[in-house]
Amino acid sequence: MNKSNSVQDILVIGGGINGAGIAADAASRGLSVVLCEKGDLASATSSNSSKLIHGGLRYLEFYEFGLVRKSLKEREILASIAPHIVRPLAFQIPQLSHSRRSWLLKAGLFLYDNLAKRDRFKNSSTVRYSSGSLLNDSIKHGFEYWDAQVDDARLVILNALQARSHGASIYTRVECVALNPVEQGWSATFQNHLTNESSTQVFRAVVNATGPWVSSLLENLTEQGNPHPLRMVKGSHIVVPRIHGGDEAYLLQHHDGRIVFVIPYLSNYSLIGTTEEEYRGDLDKVEISNDEIDYLISIVNLYFRKAVHRSDIIHTYSGVRPLIDQSGKSASSVSRDYRLELETHPFPLLSVYGGKVTTYRVLAEQAVSSLVRYFPRMPTSNTSKTPLPGGDFGLSENLFQDLATKYGWLDPDLLNRWLASYGRLSFDILGNVRGLGDLGVKFGANLYQLEVDYLCKEEWARTAEDILWRRTKLGYVFNENEKQSLENYIKQSNPH
Repeated sequence: MNKSNSVQDILVIGGGINGAGIAADAASRGLSVVLCEKGDLASATSSNSSKLIHGGLRYLEFYEFGLVRKSLKEREILASIAPHIVRPLAFQIPQLSHSRRSWLLKAGLFLYDNLAKRDRFKNSSTVRYSSGSLLNDSIKHGFEYWDAQVDDARLVILNALQARSHGASIYTRVECVALNPVEQGWSATFQNHLTNESSTQVFRAVVNATGPWVSSLLENLTEQGNPHPLRMVKGSHIVVPRIHGGDEAYLLQHHDGRIVFVIPYLSNYSLIGTTEEEYRGDLDKVEISNDEIDYLISIVNLYFRKAVHRSDIIHTYSGVRPLIDQSGKSASSVSRDYRLELETHPFPLLSVYGGKVTTYRVLAEQAVSSLVRYFPRMPTSNTSKTPLPGGDFGLSENLFQDLATKYGWLDPDLLNRWLASYGRLSFDILGNVRGLGDLGVKFGANLYQLEVDYLCKEEWARTAEDILWRRTKLGYVFNENEKQSLENYIKQSNPH
């Protein structure tokens, strides 16, 4: 990142979903944008979610009708603009004696079906379970409703790609270490953690979209106070071998009123989560606790016939959600909505508090619109109608057929993985390759040199972890030797 004498419009600090979404929205309106992220894109909370786009069915019992309506509208929009990574998914709610009363769930599901217009999601319905079901014998009935599953890290990447396509500069492993007012705006000092070089640049406005770090960044880089005390709530997940063969997910109700999802994941696994535990530790070293593991296993075994054991756990991950503190409320009942706080002295500094993956787009739209007085010529947002990169296609079946027709020698599993990650971008990546040999070295599973080179050149990947856990999910099937081989190749072929 070199020093530039020109004044840029907006600096976005933070490369999670909110920061990437804000960069994409601002750049699409013609503003000059720089996004900096001290680590990799989506390297914290935004890649450690339950990987759902959902209206928040349980928020209805806290009377958050506005948040649910907003989330349901966004669910429809995201399924439209990113159909390759946002896919409708059925959720079943099995009923036990301690569950919420059936009439209450029926009323909630009726509202859920009707709070916002929907074209891609089905009505809720009742479900009957036979004695031979995968659930315990005591469970006879339940309900089914629809939400969507998302590749959360790729959603961040696609927004960064969208921002760059409109001229934004995206810098990873670059930390903003100082903000100082000068005559033309904010002078930002950057530290590049790859090259250890520093640089400065001036911006007319700054957006603080650092998630759990939003308060500490304000305190460390400016003299402004923190208007909204945050409550750090850790959410953890476990991944186990697939515990049921169906395509549906399950919403399990615990005795304490909280819920846990069991979600089909990457064909061969079940994703189980999330917990809600107050967190006061190091935000860069968030890990699941033994109590959380016990909690998740106990609720799954309460419902499912096939027991889950600690030895079944293949992977765990944890993220910290920065929730706006509400005195007297439990972690599970604190609102998941967001607030935008704009300080105008000496220059505009917008801080983003809270938020969730589902509402990132409308948050970004409102964040950029809040700066209109400083950029009066910028048009209104069009992100609700603009497909994210790779999402400009109709039926996924037709896209698969088009790709298979042109590249018939590709393995169907590879085709399906690429389509679920890149959508129509798959054609750009493959280009005019004519056979398997043109894909280059095979590092493991179905990861080839061609894809690795693309991810390093176009999607800011700098390490094997970036590729195996955030750009793809092949970390589940790579062994240590394969990981090391990939790491060595990246270091040799992509010098910093």
